[in-house]
Amino acid sequence: MSGPFTAGEQCLLIDTKGRHYLVLLAAGKTFQFHGGTLAHDAIIGSADGSRFDASTGRNLLALRPRLADYILAMPRGAQVVYPKDIGPLLVWGDIGPGMTVLEAGTGSGALAMALLRAVGPRGRLVSVERREDHAAHARRSIEKFFGEIPPNLDLRAGDVADHMADVAPDRLVLDVPEPWEVVDGAAAHLADGGVVSAYLPTVPQVQELRAALRRVGFAERETIEVLHREWAAEGRSVRPEHQMVGHTGFLTFARKAQPRAEPDT
Repeated sequence: MSGPFTAGEQCLLIDTKGRHYLVLLAAGKTFQFHGGTLAHDAIIGSADGSRFDASTGRNLLALRPRLADYILAMPRGAQVVYPKDIGPLLVWGDIGPGMTVLEAGTGSGALAMALLRAVGPRGRLVSVERREDHAAHARRSIEKFFGEIPPNLDLRAGDVADHMADVAPDRLVLDVPEPWEVVDGAAAHLADGGVVSAYLPTVPQVQELRAALRRVGFAERETIEVLHREWAAEGRSVRPEHQMVGHTGFLTFARKAQPRAEPDT
């Protein structure tokens, strides 16, 4: 994604107050906001990072959206996994190029887009969603960001447990209400040493999942919570912002290992 803006791609417009507007560029269309209007044709053909004056003289900065920008601005369907949690899920979940990753469920598609970037064109993502409406919404969001459904993305409907043996993933990512129901299948079909990652909003869910992982012998079990606080740094004024993003969910990770031998009796 380089070169001048083209019709059919996403553009992030930012006004002088820092407000973000996500726009799908189309020839002949006009962007309207409280500060006036701006023709899409003025943006199409211009460089990433260009500035424009709207009809009232309000200045707008045009940038290609980062994945984080797109996730925060895209229409909501299911609960979205936000960028502050996606980063740790990719790193602690050890998602890398060329891997086969199984995701449950697809939700709004935010995490699926990050997983696709992480595995790269030689990797594979199989994402399973139970609800048809969520699956359709995710498909639209993914297609808008990439311009198409990537060929290494396999979107499936149903229960992830029914796809575990077929996929035999290197990594397993769970964003479902009852991930402990998948643990036995993960123990049987996840690659040796493979990592299972789970995103859960409540403590009782974490307890249930950790108990199941312990039961089947998963090692290196850990649960973390990520807090996000921005800082204001203007001139001599350097201070934390008054508001921060606190709890969104708990991230649990574990690795498939050989079961511990029973002690001699």
